[in-house]
Amino acid sequence: MSWELFPYFAVVSMLLSLAAGVTSMAAPKRAATSLLLSWAGIVVLGAFVAGLWISLGRPPMRTMGETRLWYSLFVMVAGALVYRRWRYRWLLLFTTVLSSVFCVINILKPEIHDHTLVPALQSVFFIPHVTVYMFAYGILACSFLLAVAGLVMRGRDLFESIDNMVYIGTGLLFVGLLTGSIWAKQAWGDFWDWDPKETWAAMTAAAYLVYIHLRRTRASRSRWLLVAVIVGFLLLQMCWYGYRYLPSSAESMHIYNVTQ
Repeated sequence: MSWELFPYFAVVSMLLSLAAGVTSMAAPKRAATSLLLSWAGIVVLGAFVAGLWISLGRPPMRTMGETRLWYSLFVMVAGALVYRRWRYRWLLLFTTVLSSVFCVINILKPEIHDHTLVPALQSVFFIPHVTVYMFAYGILACSFLLAVAGLVMRGRDLFESIDNMVYIGTGLLFVGLLTGSIWAKQAWGDFWDWDPKETWAAMTAAAYLVYIHLRRTRASRSRWLLVAVIVGFLLLQMCWYGYRYLPSSAESMHIYNVTQ
């Protein structure tokens, strides 16, 4: 499976996901059809990821484009799971848009993918660390969409749904931090070094912990809590890729001198 085939898989996947989103909006009683279309889109994109993994002979998690691939996939998975649980009619459409943005970036910015992994990435923690983080990002993307909807649709109480997603997503973030710290000890000799990416990761986790803490106070249903979820998501973007555009990124041990 070569990267040149990605646009074809991406277009089919996004069309199926778009059909799912439109069906969920136009025909809410046909939820089963929406879910079927959504999972069909997930399977198509997942098939490309699996094929790329086999052809490269390594996990496609090294470059920024490869992590965008996983993010697009997990946003769709999270959207399907949340829709199945709470039936928010608009959610599949918005997760499709979010996933499509990163697919389009990958189409417009093709990369060179080879079989090599730098020594720092040749660890048993590589796959679980990246996978857990990408799934957390997908779930927290859904919490972000619900928080925005909560601000726009006044009077609509979405806190229960947001809580579940933030709890799961934050738990996965800490699993990622734990596996990453053990991996860092093996690769660089220290569990934590306040590397630019690590600093943003700590800030992201702290933002979601603030939300969880405030939900236990008398201000537990304040609309400002929705802003906290949005801020957490923006910090997450800095942790994932935003830090690369800052001057301090030159000092980051998480830039592996490969094609980004």
